[in-house]
Amino acid sequence: MSILSERNLFTLIRLAFGAGKDEFANFNVETAEEWSLLYSLASKLAVVGIAYAGICKLPKDRRPPLDLAFQWASEAEAIRGHNRMVNDEAKRLTELFAGQGRRTAILKGAANARLYPDKFMRQCGDIDIWISGGRDAVVGLLDSMDLLEKDAPAVPGHKKTREELYAEARRKLCVSKHHVHVVHSAAKVCVEAHFLVSSGNRNPFTDKRIMRFLDAEIENLELVPEGFYVPSLRFALAMQLAHIQTHFMAGGIGLKQITDYYVLLQQASDSERLEIAKNLRSFGLLRVTKALMWVLGHIYGLERDRMLCEPNERYGKWMLGVILEGGNFGFYYKVEYRSFVTRWFGRRWRAIRFSPFSPMDVFWAEVAYWKHFWRSLPIRIKLRKLSIRDLF
Repeated sequence: MSILSERNLFTLIRLAFGAGKDEFANFNVETAEEWSLLYSLASKLAVVGIAYAGICKLPKDRRPPLDLAFQWASEAEAIRGHNRMVNDEAKRLTELFAGQGRRTAILKGAANARLYPDKFMRQCGDIDIWISGGRDAVVGLLDSMDLLEKDAPAVPGHKKTREELYAEARRKLCVSKHHVHVVHSAAKVCVEAHFLVSSGNRNPFTDKRIMRFLDAEIENLELVPEGFYVPSLRFALAMQLAHIQTHFMAGGIGLKQITDYYVLLQQASDSERLEIAKNLRSFGLLRVTKALMWVLGHIYGLERDRMLCEPNERYGKWMLGVILEGGNFGFYYKVEYRSFVTRWFGRRWRAIRFSPFSPMDVFWAEVAYWKHFWRSLPIRIKLRKLSIRDLF
């Protein structure tokens, strides 16, 4: 993607969030090919709906060719419909679990979307719903309600096929420490049921501090007009910052999540921003926040008095490069390795090179990797495969 496409996309995003007509001077798309590249970039970064809202602010003679305009408008309308469906499902799940005596909160996605200038322009995905009670109680509840996927019953004398062994490996190795998946047939969209309020940090010491803060803050829930509960802005600012750091240091974070954080900062009060700012170092989030603040200033024009800390241009350009290269959650990041050995060393180096942002998080991520490796060794032996990356 060209630098021109990136600049034009950032201009459309600023227009979507209410920038004035002086932004028109920063927008320069002349050919159908340039429009096609711009659309591809918006799709890669999961901001098609937001970019379309910006296009609607352009003069008619500067909008895309008719065929692409119809395609873009159609996808934007599909995003609006999906947002409505997510809101309906979030409301239904809230009422369903309330009937079981459980408190719930919608995290991220739908909770963020309602804060946008147009609450249906965000490209939403699954539903993240926190359910009170802790891991065992939540898993037990979902199981009793037939909302958890069940393994097929074992057949006496049946020798598992290779595909069944792969499926078993996936179940055993893809266990999250903070959520489980609701069975697909139980909802119209993918649902993650969280028994912990956040995945936190890799560093156990900073993780303990941020989880203590979030556990206390989740008590301050608000019932919104959409029919579900959302946590406080203080909770959202801390939890989603940790979420951004985790995915960024794993190699991929999307512009959609960055846009969410811009919206949160715009909605937060001075006291809410100040409370998060003073805890950045103890939460282990300071350097990533410095990078994020630069990105928010560069793309969205976020004012300095709304930032959580002093922006760092070097870290910020690094973060922006990762976002643009990898796309949404790094799905577009592809490197061809010639062998398992070069792939292994390449992935280890890719993880370690993020050390400047949080050396201790990188260290503990490597500890987690080796724990995972030894835990999966019996499955590797059973499958006669040293690398089981194909499972993921």
